[in-house]
Amino acid sequence: MSDFIRIDQNARRSRALVHNGIVYISGQVPDDRSTTIEDQTRQVLEKIHLLLEQAGTNKSRLISAQIWLKSMDDFAAMNRVWDAWVIPNETPTRCCGKVELNDPKCLIEITAMAAI
Repeated sequence: MSDFIRIDQNARRSRALVHNGIVYISGQVPDDRSTTIEDQTRQVLEKIHLLLEQAGTNKSRLISAQIWLKSMDDFAAMNRVWDAWVIPNETPTRCCGKVELNDPKCLIEITAMAAI
C-alpha cells in the first residue's frame, strides 16, 4: 500500500498530495479569469482552503506558499487579500515573483505546503 494520499488526481497531476504528515498543494489558479487580481486571489485562496480541508488540515498549519503574479503591479492588491486571509501570528514562509502564466487572463497562481 502506498503511503501517499492523492487528492483530485488525473493523468497529469494531483491537486494535493499528502506524505509524511505534509500536504503539498499544486499550483492553484482562478476559475474566473475575467476578474480583478483581488477576486482572482480570493478564488485561489478558497481553492487552497478546500484542499487543506480535504487533506485534514487548515490554513493555521501552512508551512510555505509560493505566489506567482503576472505583473508585480498587482503585488499590493494581492497582499491586501492575502493579509486578510492568513491567520495573524501563524503566517507561513512565502515568496512572490513575476512569471509568465499559461493563460494571459490568469493573474495569479499559488502553490502551498501545510502540516497535517
